[in-house]
Amino acid sequence: MRYRTILFDLDGTLLDTLEDLRAAVNHQLAVGGYPQRSLEEVRQFVGNGLRNLMRLSLPAGCGDQEIDRQTAAMRAWYNAHDRERTRSYSGILSLLEDLRAAGCAVAVVSNKVDEAVKDLCAHYFGDRVTVAVGETAGLRRKPWPDTVELALRLLNADKKGAVYIGDSEVDLATARNAGLPCVSVTWGFRTREELQEAGAVTFADSPEALWELLRGE
Repeated sequence: MRYRTILFDLDGTLLDTLEDLRAAVNHQLAVGGYPQRSLEEVRQFVGNGLRNLMRLSLPAGCGDQEIDRQTAAMRAWYNAHDRERTRSYSGILSLLEDLRAAGCAVAVVSNKVDEAVKDLCAHYFGDRVTVAVGETAGLRRKPWPDTVELALRLLNADKKGAVYIGDSEVDLATARNAGLPCVSVTWGFRTREELQEAGAVTFADSPEALWELLRGE
């Protein structure tokens, strides 16, 4: 294997969560009497946590107090409905099985709240993922490297032979800040063109292609 430690983003990389995120956003916007957001708008807003998603979804001019109030309510609704439309991307479970069979250490590092990350990983991936890390008190979220470094410590792994895999400009910056190579997947929430503009140089167009790249044989 070219890489022995594999760190994944979650939303847009392993799981297609977009429909459930849009449902949560539009539910809360409706409750607050605000205009609805399209799937494409939500696609562009995700990547930096639920508060940022809600901030961008609310009309311009909403203050921090209103953003915090709407985010808390949206988070509670989303946590109760986050498995209704969410699914793993085709080929992901086979990829994770192959990585496990090859003896790789596998972790998920996400900007979702830590409890939700652990719950979703346990539900969709079981023991195919060893470590799941989300937004945690006292640690800076991606693109800061803190949660990546925590995942490496929990895996008892160093950065040699490690790679970060994601679907967004946030993931590219996270890998860069952590001193790791990055593979950008093109089936997620950003287009290849958007990823190239953000500086991506290594791409995988399918989980099967990603496996070949990680294997490096």
